[in-house]
Amino acid sequence: MSRPQANKSKQERRSKDKQVYTRHGEGKPKPRDGRSKQPAHGPRTASVKPTTQERRTRHSEQRPAGGRTKPMMHASDSTITKQIPQLPSLPVSGRKNAEWYVIKLPDAYREAPLGQVLRRLPVPPKLADKLLAERGVLKQRDKLSIRLFPDESPEFVAQWSDLNILYEDEFTLVVNKPAGIEIYPSSRGQTGTLANHVAAYYESTGQACRVRHIHRLDKETTGPVIYAKNELAHYIYDRDMREKKIERIYLAVVEGILDKRKGTIDQPIGKDRHHSTRRRVSPTGERAVTHYEVVETYADHTLVRLRLETGRTHQIRVHMSAIGHPLAGDGMYGGKRTWISRQALHGEQLLFNHAWTGKRVAVNAPMPDDMRVLLERLRR
Repeated sequence: MSRPQANKSKQERRSKDKQVYTRHGEGKPKPRDGRSKQPAHGPRTASVKPTTQERRTRHSEQRPAGGRTKPMMHASDSTITKQIPQLPSLPVSGRKNAEWYVIKLPDAYREAPLGQVLRRLPVPPKLADKLLAERGVLKQRDKLSIRLFPDESPEFVAQWSDLNILYEDEFTLVVNKPAGIEIYPSSRGQTGTLANHVAAYYESTGQACRVRHIHRLDKETTGPVIYAKNELAHYIYDRDMREKKIERIYLAVVEGILDKRKGTIDQPIGKDRHHSTRRRVSPTGERAVTHYEVVETYADHTLVRLRLETGRTHQIRVHMSAIGHPLAGDGMYGGKRTWISRQALHGEQLLFNHAWTGKRVAVNAPMPDDMRVLLERLRR
């Protein structure tokens, strides 16, 4: 076939195809298999907007009888709920085994992750992370072992003294501080402090503990001082001290007769710029609150019970002096030493929540001999 005839045949075929497309009424070529393409969702139709009455009717049909729309629940929701069991309370009672504290776990905790178990115990989150990172938590079947008592050095020179122990367990030590002794060294190389004596007590009883006092008493003040035996107890007692959960109740003999049987002294205390170790009531000082109650009245003295809401240096001594009733024997704040050679101040009771069990503990300290003699003389 010649080239002109071939071109003419092609044009005739195109003309026939065009006529077929026109009969079908489409603007697009018909597929070779003879079927026309349609969208997957079918031919488009013009959308008709429902009337207000129709919308209300549909809404009332879908609303449940109670009037409130119930939230949709997927099948997976009930599955998830069933997969997370509600764990019972975890008992904290256990026993110390060298550096470890061992707890017997209920059956429900055998498959629980370590992190979830620790959250059920009185372990601060920061310490829990440290224990997990250092492999200080082990779980074997129904036993949980926590390394709460690693060996530590006391950090103070051990110096033996016959301590009056008021309370002691694996986590806590409470010592009755005598008069004339400081809580810890105030200068390098100083010994003879309560910290030195506690270090010797730990050493003599085979306890590898740091000496961690939680609060302080003045050198001439007597009464209970609490020590934390491990990091966990130190963290919790220190926090409770800041949050005022540890109560300290004192007995003091003051000069004069108080006008009121009960009262509260709320006056800020700051440093005395003329005396490095003295404190005074100052509007620029830190807030200090002392509650007092008269216990017994004598000719020219009064026995009062005091409770500290804050813990400023020399707080009771400064406050009682500020209201005109300095402590007997407190020469620094205006008291006379006729009856006693030191300030007549004694820590009568210490109340705290136990670091591990959370139970409230009350520790009482017997009145020292010099204050007992003072009261006997005042009663004559």
